[in-house]
Amino acid sequence: MHPLFTKASSLTEGVIAGAIEVHKDKGPGLVESIYEWCLTKELELRGLGIEQQRVVSISYKGFSREEPLRFDLLVDGCLLIEAKAVERVLPVHKAQLLSYMKLLNVPVGLLINFNEPRLTDGVSRLILPGANL
Repeated sequence: MHPLFTKASSLTEGVIAGAIEVHKDKGPGLVESIYEWCLTKELELRGLGIEQQRVVSISYKGFSREEPLRFDLLVDGCLLIEAKAVERVLPVHKAQLLSYMKLLNVPVGLLINFNEPRLTDGVSRLILPGANL
């Protein structure tokens, strides 16, 4: 089991509650950056540590380079959030989140689509393969 899996799992309920609070206030139809900013503030008000963008080391066949990852929110170093405001979540959105989770070694991710009449219909929880074993 990933050492941060239990912590990340325990955070998901509060993060989803925070996203619901933002959605109740703003409703669907705005751009992603507004939801991301509001969610950041909501989670900070709830006492959670938020990080946005981080430089990571990318390795490939003995080569490496530093690369800034433009992920949306990393909560308490263990839960990655990708905020969307799209008509429909596509497989590429989940693939992007999972790739970021692998690069950052984060066990759990939430893909939150704020462009839903009922926010809970737009929440997907992803688990890094092997993180919960």
